[in-house]
Amino acid sequence: MRRIAIIITFLAMLPLGMKAEVDPDFYIYLCFGQSNMEGNATPEAQDKKDVDPRFQTLACVDFKNPQRTMGEWYTAYPPIVREGTGLGIADYFGRTMVKNLPENVKVGVVDVAIGGTKLEGFMQDKVGDYIASMNPKTEDWLINYFKAYDNDPYQRLVDMAKIAQ
Repeated sequence: MRRIAIIITFLAMLPLGMKAEVDPDFYIYLCFGQSNMEGNATPEAQDKKDVDPRFQTLACVDFKNPQRTMGEWYTAYPPIVREGTGLGIADYFGRTMVKNLPENVKVGVVDVAIGGTKLEGFMQDKVGDYIASMNPKTEDWLINYFKAYDNDPYQRLVDMAKIAQ
């Protein structure tokens, strides 16, 4: 009986359905685009070390290397979009921001990007037809990038922005 009372007490203390408080010192930027946003530059050793932990990225896909889980925050060293991408605009944007902001402020980026895609790839009413028009033999790499975002990069950005809130 005592064990049941302890469990009930513990469950009553859980913040069921409650959202975390908004942190006014955590600035979050949504990043959306093509190759420059994705990061095509090869990161050098200096790009992967000494990244201020106040600069965070929200993983928008699962990564194996580095190990990252979609929807979780991590210190933002490259790659920040997905495995196989490089150094992009958001990398040094965030580093510059935290360097010039007060020590109590963190900067987070939510980066959804696909290099080599047309604008239709980011338009919800056109992305399905755009993917269907791709040649699976020659554009399988691009098709797979879309699959990583459940074939709707725009919706993935919206979903990740909701998590970031």
